[in-house]
Amino acid sequence: MKVVLQNLTKIFPSRNKKEKNGEVIAVNDFNLEIPDGKLIGLLGPSGCGKSTTLYMISGLQTPTRGKIFFGDDDVTKLAPENRGIGLVFQNYALYPHMTVQQNILFPLQNLKGNQRLSKEEMLKRANEVAKLVQIDEYMQRKPAELSGGQQQRVAIARALVKMPRVLLLDEPLSNLDARLRLQTREEIRRIQRDTGITTIFVTHDQEEAMSISDYIVVMKLGVIMQTGKPQWVYDDPANLFVAKFLGAPPINLFTGRVEGGKLFIGEEDVLDVGDVEDQEVYVGVRPEGFLLTGEGRLTCSVSGVDVMGRDVSVVSTNANSLNALVRAIIASDDAGKIDGDTVKFNLKPHKVLIFNKETEKRVYFGGQIASHEAMLQKMKEEGQDYVTHTGPLPREADDKPKEKKELPKTKMQVVGGFFKNSFNKVKGLFKKKGTAEETPAESDEGGAAGAPSDEPGDETPREEAATVETKEEAPMPETESSENTSDSEV
Repeated sequence: MKVVLQNLTKIFPSRNKKEKNGEVIAVNDFNLEIPDGKLIGLLGPSGCGKSTTLYMISGLQTPTRGKIFFGDDDVTKLAPENRGIGLVFQNYALYPHMTVQQNILFPLQNLKGNQRLSKEEMLKRANEVAKLVQIDEYMQRKPAELSGGQQQRVAIARALVKMPRVLLLDEPLSNLDARLRLQTREEIRRIQRDTGITTIFVTHDQEEAMSISDYIVVMKLGVIMQTGKPQWVYDDPANLFVAKFLGAPPINLFTGRVEGGKLFIGEEDVLDVGDVEDQEVYVGVRPEGFLLTGEGRLTCSVSGVDVMGRDVSVVSTNANSLNALVRAIIASDDAGKIDGDTVKFNLKPHKVLIFNKETEKRVYFGGQIASHEAMLQKMKEEGQDYVTHTGPLPREADDKPKEKKELPKTKMQVVGGFFKNSFNKVKGLFKKKGTAEETPAESDEGGAAGAPSDEPGDETPREEAATVETKEEAPMPETESSENTSDSEV
């Protein structure tokens, strides 16, 4: 089933009705065509709008504007149960008091009208999907008796038993450990290929998306940054965000400039780029894009060497690097060439990515131009549109820290503050009056009353006596008459 999203937009209103421009644009003018029978990965950081997009496709959320088509059918205003979708949640959402078989049968038992099946047909379907996801041995167990991976497969079986037109997966692997995650994602890919159901897979894990998706859609702040086959997007990112988001270890970034057909990092001429306009740029170098050689054009200071089996990661620093460390992956045979505190690299041209410093848009040079055009031609032949975003991003202000605004006090807070201040004033007046009455006059023997005594029967501590003496010698405030007046009034 082909899925088409046209100008899909979702705006959440501000919680504070008095706040102007407080609404949040979760998805903004989203246009995408998902081919029939393909597995598409919606990929991006938290808050990019990928789950919101999935919930609008499922019908759980209503778009602010735009349309959703399943084939030729406009399902924008159709209820979720009438769309023919299967939805798998992040937390599985299995019924704990039901067996595996009962969980799988539940959607079929709620079918109505002409769609309702006989008991034999329902059991037949449940057994078929249980075999497909390889849980037919556990049909009489309850969810608590299954592992995380088995529970996830039960959730997928429950979604598939209805024979949906579209299968939607909302981060289905995030609750699994690393081993189960690897195993289950391979199962999801196998199940999708066996069924041929159009599948939309939401994840923030680039490794998951790139390993099982036919195409990926990289999102940021509610807009599409780039679409394409996973390897194409990795090799040919359209902008700086996509280059930074994809890749493990991450891409090495430097500040640089293009001048006279040469690429400079600092004062070092590191690469010939031909007929490229002079400009300030960001230079991205994939970890596998370094060639260790004694006559290299890029100099770095060695921090360490990490041995990773057949490969070696050279960890170094460079004054013009935007990363704390520069990571270069080289063959283990070349590790012996590292001698001293510095290393020199040449750069592989197809692994060097240049981005304009102001727009962060990709700048192509040399053989990259022909490779990019060839990729566009392949996408066109496969019926895929090349979608990128080069304009200013919406919600850019959300990335900046907001100043705290002091909220106006409520009427109750004002009245409460008045009574509190009045009580404190009256309390202070009584305290002053009591202190004045308790202060004894000077004795005729010349010593101040309450002076410290060395006699054993004296119960007044020396510290207290000193305090009283200090109070007696302190000058009276100028508002003495007003205080006495207040006392008499009280």
